[in-house]
Amino acid sequence: MRRIGRYEVCGLLGKGGMSTVYKVRIPTIGKIAALKLLAPHPHLVALVGMDGIRRRFASEAVALGRLRHANIVAVWDYGEADGRPFFIMEYYCNNLGVMIGETYRLENPSRVLSLDKTLHYGRQILAALSCLHQAGIVHRDLKPANVLLTDDDRVKICDFGLSRLRGEPFPRPHNLMVGSPYYAAPEQEVDPDGVDARADLYATGVLLRRLATGRFVMEGEGRTSGHPTNLDSRWDAFLGRAAAPDRRDRFGTAREMAAALERLSREWEAQKGETCRLSPARPRSRQELPAEIRSLRNRAIKVGSRQGPEVFGLDELWRPRRYFASDFRENEDGTVTDRATGLTWERDGSDFPMAWDQAHDYVAHLNRTRFAGRTTWHLPTVAELLSILSEAPHAGDLCIPLVFAQDRRWLWSSDRRSFVAAWYVSIDLGFVSWQDFSCSYFVRAVCSPE
Repeated sequence: MRRIGRYEVCGLLGKGGMSTVYKVRIPTIGKIAALKLLAPHPHLVALVGMDGIRRRFASEAVALGRLRHANIVAVWDYGEADGRPFFIMEYYCNNLGVMIGETYRLENPSRVLSLDKTLHYGRQILAALSCLHQAGIVHRDLKPANVLLTDDDRVKICDFGLSRLRGEPFPRPHNLMVGSPYYAAPEQEVDPDGVDARADLYATGVLLRRLATGRFVMEGEGRTSGHPTNLDSRWDAFLGRAAAPDRRDRFGTAREMAAALERLSREWEAQKGETCRLSPARPRSRQELPAEIRSLRNRAIKVGSRQGPEVFGLDELWRPRRYFASDFRENEDGTVTDRATGLTWERDGSDFPMAWDQAHDYVAHLNRTRFAGRTTWHLPTVAELLSILSEAPHAGDLCIPLVFAQDRRWLWSSDRRSFVAAWYVSIDLGFVSWQDFSCSYFVRAVCSPE
């Protein structure tokens, strides 16, 4: 097993021009962390020199280590291995890029988030940027993949490799792009070292539009209210100002932009209705249901990522191609029965997210203690989890059925992707994905029809 210093390497997370990031395990306690190791490209070494690169790397670690903010990834340790410096950071499995299904083909539509969810993430991103900017740091590469999501759905901004640090000039080739297409402000392409906090606000505006509409604004477009979402002309004005081509037309600070977002939030709270109401379904006997629903697969299988969409019946954004009307009945023993499928579910599920092996232990505990008088609880398959999803009336408004606890949003399935990864379902966003066994998700156990 490879080690970097005292840390056991579990896998590669990413590689850039100056460093490589690994998923590592802290010895003895087994806690998972991210390790960023200095590994510069030879061209960068030739341009800047190794001494300059090492100073920049250390400055990044020190700058982040001094920050204490709930929405910025924390630095825990700094050291050297075989003459190369590294630092240790918090690690989380999910990020906004995964949540919306963004790929390297950025022009493709992504999954749309509800307006509540967009506001939830936007507030936290702006709070983090306010802290960074006051510390003299401009991120310069804010995008969904660099916004981590914690187990309890909080934001953690990460990847400061392209940041402009106060007092730390960093030479670069004149044609080197700093930032990511679509998200980088126009002035960043011309003079990346001359940008200020408003470049990050531009990226935030683009990101929020992407979350709320699933798209970028292409040339000749300027409105969000034409999309099938709850956005209106007030959002047009807000996002238009946030991502104005001329930085003089943007919000001046993250705090100012956050105040404008809060005004939108209050207006939205005043106008929204019950968008998460279950569609009424005519109760049906199981004999009336399609055959594939009468006999939902309850045995775990191993499915590779390439076969996932076909096996699970998913579209290009890994959402169900078909939804089936559920007929939920809440029971007095803490369970919910779906009379359409015959499945009986825990109403609440696990009290906290847990790793995949712990998920199996949790289900075993339910059976040992005869929860709700039953000993046949099992970790649900993807097919069973998809049966509780319902199609939403508006884009991004997929909701957890109200008979279930509303804070268990990501649920483990029993289906494996590989020998080290398993499939899970995002109940509120309605898609299927996978993560390795060490990631933490909630569990909602199920019993098959008797």
